[in-house]
Amino acid sequence: MLSKEQLEELRERLLAERRRLVASAHSALSFAMDRDRDRVGRDSLDESTEEAMYSTELRLHDREKYLLAKIEAALRRLEDGDGDECESCSEPIGFKRLMARPVTTLCIDCKAEREESEDD
Repeated sequence: MLSKEQLEELRERLLAERRRLVASAHSALSFAMDRDRDRVGRDSLDESTEEAMYSTELRLHDREKYLLAKIEAALRRLEDGDGDECESCSEPIGFKRLMARPVTTLCIDCKAEREESEDD
């Protein structure tokens, strides 16, 4: 079980990451809105390069949206009092692991076991 200080440190880390992702989403929106400007005089290579960059940017923001949902779920688990409990074996996940990967839902043993079964 995590101490109050550890819970608060973990909560702050999750909130900071959420703030970063929200700022990134605002940036993505600006990027998408500005995308169609200044297209006069551009050749097909410029257009292709911009399309590739735009596609990559969208994929990154999709991944960030997925991570944001995981952060929200982790914050709810903390509020419910089971933020450090492995969803597979119900054992404590451990503070160091949670600080390394705050959205994790598995202890290191269950994660290793799951990865081994995926390799088979």
